[in-house]
Amino acid sequence: MPKFVSYFHTDKVRYGLAVDGGIVDLSARYGSQWPTLQHVVADQAFAFLAEKGTALTPDLPLESIRFELPSIAPEKIICVGVNFPDRNAEYKDGKEAPPNPSLFPRFLRSFTSHKQPLIRPPESEQLDYEGEIAIVIGKTGRRIPECEALDYIAALTLANEGTIRDWVRHAKFNVTQGKNFDSSGSIGPWLVPFTNEAQIADIALTTRVNGEVRQSDRTSRMIFSFRKIISYISTFTTLVPGDILITGTPTGAGARLDPPVWLKPGDVVEVEADGIGLLCNTISDEV
Repeated sequence: MPKFVSYFHTDKVRYGLAVDGGIVDLSARYGSQWPTLQHVVADQAFAFLAEKGTALTPDLPLESIRFELPSIAPEKIICVGVNFPDRNAEYKDGKEAPPNPSLFPRFLRSFTSHKQPLIRPPESEQLDYEGEIAIVIGKTGRRIPECEALDYIAALTLANEGTIRDWVRHAKFNVTQGKNFDSSGSIGPWLVPFTNEAQIADIALTTRVNGEVRQSDRTSRMIFSFRKIISYISTFTTLVPGDILITGTPTGAGARLDPPVWLKPGDVVEVEADGIGLLCNTISDEV
């Protein structure tokens, strides 16, 4: 599948196509028409650019770039909580999974990119990982029927929905504080254009910390399907091109280990999903 990358090179944010041997710089060729990947998403231009890009010789090696967040300016980032059966059981409250998904917002500043460090803030040592699949919306929609929902997906990517655990309990009803520390999570490494339901229907999602598998499950076991998530969220807010929906994490986060194990400087976290890629970040303390 084509892999579209936003990256920083020669003092400028650019975008291109990751191919064998490096990066084809699409922004140099098509930047006047589509200045960023956000514009590519809105214009549904992935197929055109993939065809053009795969016929070209790479302009620079992958190792020479600094990855940037793959969708530059989403209007909304909305996350789904408790979306795998074993995650619901972790709460040990005797309750069945609810009929509708739990949701919360994240701000763009709370995410960093592939190969950049997640930042542990001085307010807490309880930085935790949550590997997830993220979907990027490709066209505007409101009250989208489930049967049409997948038509609104432009691309897929990965997220480490990093969380400051003790800060998700600073208030009675919300988790927003603990989910929005600057650079506590990551998105990337690239956007994979969405073509059909088989890409997401039953794929493996895995999170590793220092090479040890901590989370592993399959999308076929999600409590709320991709269709349900898109349809439900679009009931109360208009989805627009570039919006990112982060769809839930399997069991196995550090908070659920006995005793809990938090991320610390020097740790390496990898989130991987079939057909999408591998998102890798180290951990650093805020300076």
